[in-house]
Amino acid sequence: MSDYKNIKRRKTKVVSVGDVLVGGDNPITVQSMCNTLTSNAKETIEQIKQMEEVGCDITRVSCPDEDSTYALKEIIKNVNIPVVADIHFHYKRGIEAAIAGAKCLRINPGNIGSMDRVKEVVKAAKDYGCSIRIGVNGGSLEKNLLEKYGEPCPKAMVESAITQAKMLEDCDFTNFKISVKSSNTLMTMAAYRELSKKCDYPLHLGVTEAGGLRAGTIKSALGIGSLLYEGIGDTLRVSLSADVKEEVLAGFEILKALDLRHRGVRIVSCPTCARKGFDVCRTVAKLENELAHITDNLTVAIMGCIVNGPGEAREADIAICGGNSDENMLYIDGKQNRKIKDKDIIPVVKELVEEKVKVG
Repeated sequence: MSDYKNIKRRKTKVVSVGDVLVGGDNPITVQSMCNTLTSNAKETIEQIKQMEEVGCDITRVSCPDEDSTYALKEIIKNVNIPVVADIHFHYKRGIEAAIAGAKCLRINPGNIGSMDRVKEVVKAAKDYGCSIRIGVNGGSLEKNLLEKYGEPCPKAMVESAITQAKMLEDCDFTNFKISVKSSNTLMTMAAYRELSKKCDYPLHLGVTEAGGLRAGTIKSALGIGSLLYEGIGDTLRVSLSADVKEEVLAGFEILKALDLRHRGVRIVSCPTCARKGFDVCRTVAKLENELAHITDNLTVAIMGCIVNGPGEAREADIAICGGNSDENMLYIDGKQNRKIKDKDIIPVVKELVEEKVKVG
């Protein structure tokens, strides 16, 4: 295999989040987080179902109060993917979440309280089969580290993570993963690179508070994608101020772009120019919607003209190459099949993709 295709993943321990395994040679998982009130079980369940529809592997809900942890049991009973409980400050919420059936507790041992309280949370995690994620964030570092380093920085974030990992290890607990997130993409990347040299725990990747759909996706793709290319990272969340489904879709697109994991149709398409034989942009937009339900790994090339079209078509399962006078060439499995009209491109491609999935 060519070097550019050979991403060698860092070897890590394996952590279980319910029946989903994170780390080792297991597939890199995609996560999201609910933005509903967890205490509103009905709305939260509905939102998790939306995540499931687009392939989300693990979801997370915030548990700031007793009403939230009380609702967890009902939520978990009605969804199909593992639920992580996000816990800050109140150690009892962590215990309640474990009892309610959360498969992982996202905690910051530094703000849970005394070591005795950390031990109680860890005991609950052990008793009820929870893993833990140590979640370090550049925006909420411990006061002593800010005083030591003067500002949030990669070294401070890594020191926080290692210190907190030691707290769990001292409790004879190693079923945990770690994140060191910042809203600064370069800081995030530097922190993960340094942390990956200092431990072999699975790493949860993300650029936190990345922003809206466009800017947040770009920041996340750069930060998460660069680390994955270096072999760093075992699970990820794209944090967007947008529909939760967009987080999941963006996560899979990052993995797909690196050939690390494939879910759904990969559409190769040209940006178009004066040579285009049909409306490529409209066609691609429609096909993305029409093929959104397909989970199988297929490549569809939608190319406007014969400059690059035939070359891309040879590598695709199904392809369209634009031609003159409303005559476009259809390719199947890299070979010319027949000419079709502009109006037939979308229905024909959809039918062929669905047929391939059915046959496969």
